[in-house]
Order: sequence, then C-alpha cells, then structure tokens
Amino acid sequence: MNETTKEILKTVADFDGEFKGAYNIRVNGACASRQSTEHIKIETKSDAPGLVVTIDADTIGETVYVPACVTEGGVDDLVYNDFYVGENADVTIVAGCGVHSDDAADAKHNGIHRFFLGKGSKVLYKEKHIGTGKGKGAKRINPVTDAYLENGAVLTMDTIQLSGVDTTDRKTTAKLAENAKIVVRERLLTDGEEYAKTDFDVILEGVNSGADIVSRSVAKGNSKQEYFSRIIGKAACTGHTECDAILAGNGKVYATPALYAENEDASLIHEAAIGKIAGEQLLKLRTLGLTEAEAEEKIIMGFLK
Repeated sequence: MNETTKEILKTVADFDGEFKGAYNIRVNGACASRQSTEHIKIETKSDAPGLVVTIDADTIGETVYVPACVTEGGVDDLVYNDFYVGENADVTIVAGCGVHSDDAADAKHNGIHRFFLGKGSKVLYKEKHIGTGKGKGAKRINPVTDAYLENGAVLTMDTIQLSGVDTTDRKTTAKLAENAKIVVRERLLTDGEEYAKTDFDVILEGVNSGADIVSRSVAKGNSKQEYFSRIIGKAACTGHTECDAILAGNGKVYATPALYAENEDASLIHEAAIGKIAGEQLLKLRTLGLTEAEAEEKIIMGFLK
C-alpha cells in the first residue's frame, strides 16, 4: 500500500493503519485487502465487478468498511456493491472514495451501491469523497445509491465532498415500506471550475414512512452546482427536503426541490435558500483578528460541519 493510498484512506475512511472489523479495500479497480467477520460476510460478485456484503440479523454495533481508491491517472473504475442487512441489525457502513492524478490523464470512479434493509434494521451510511493530485487530469466521482427499506427500517446517510473533485453526478433513489425512515445529510463544496449535480428520488410507499433530506453546499470560484430532489408520497407519510447554499466569488447554484402528493394524508415540505456570506459575520470575525479570507473559510467550514 503506497503513501497516496494511505492518505486517501485516512481522509475518506479514518484509516489509521488497520481497520477493525469487516473491510474490503479497493485500489485501482482491484481488491487490495479483505476481511469478513462472524456476522458480516464480504464476497466477490459473480456477475459484475464489485461485492456482495451480507450482514446477519441482530448484528449490533459493528462497522464494515468498503473504501475505494484511484491513485493514478488513466484509471476508470466501475464497481457494483450490494448490501443485504438482516432484520433488527444496527450497523455502520463506511464507503469513502478518493481519486488522484498527477499527470494529464483523468482519474475516475463510479460506485453503484444497492442497500436492502430488512425489517427493523438500522444503517448509518458514511460516504466521503475527495480528489487529490497536481496533474491536469480531471478527478471524477459519480456515486449511485439505491435503497430498499422494509417495514420499520431506518437508513441514515452522511455524505461529504469537500475538495478536489472536478465533476460529480450524485444519484440517490429510495423506496420505503411501512414505518421506514430515511435521513440524508449532504455537505458539498466546489471551487474553481468544478461541477456537481445531486439528484434525490424518494418514494414513500408505506403508511407512516418518512424522509428528511438536507443538503448544505458552498459554490466558490467559477464552480456550478445543480440540486434536484423529488419526494413522492403514496401513503399517509411525512417528507421534508431542504437545500441551503452559499455563493462565493462567481459560484452558481440551481436548486429544484419537488413534491408529489398522491395520498390526502401525505404531509410534504420543501425549502431552498441560496445567498452569500453575510457581511456582519465577516466583520465580527475580522474584529477577532482574522483576515477576510480566514473569516470566510471559518464561516464556510462551520456551515458545512
């Protein structure tokens, strides 16, 4: 494992030299290391590049790591990972990704993850993305997440992209049965000429199902972001989607939250707010001795925290 790989793993998956529990480390399209545990089995897919991760029913408090690294230009990685979570399990899944290029060739990773949550199960899904390297090659990450939640299942998604990714197309779809819940907290930073697109599509099929989707983003430099979200309420359910964005420099953000109520007892709300950093916030921090750039950076990091 070279130093670039170690640095990426440290950033996206809190790697400190080893993972405790189940893990699969993917580097440049191949498995670099893997370990299953008594209750979490990781196997190679038979019909496509990727993994089948099976988590036993009633598994509590365990973490499975499936980070992916692209460490050189010219790599176009595509992976399909399926997660089957047994009834009443309560686990964390860490699936960070980093792409690195020091030359003129692009580095790209496309990760397609499918989640099948059994009755009463709970999953905290953590996904952090980063692009690194000084080459002119573009760093591209395009994650796809498809989730299917059975009765009473809860999926919490904590997704972060904070630097260096030139283009990203982030797609999430979910279908929820009775009493199932999905909570999404997305944080996104673009700069320079970077482009990011986020697309959520959630179908609330079951009675008392619910969705709470919040995206916070900052567009700096000449970067551009597009945000789309659709919540479809087919039963007595609750749904909330929110996009909060800050513009800095010539950044652009387009937000399109949408609601579709197909049941009279569907309670759905959407919010969107886009603006620049408030002058009084900058002034307050500058009175404490910070430069304007330092004050702006502190406000941005606090907003994305």
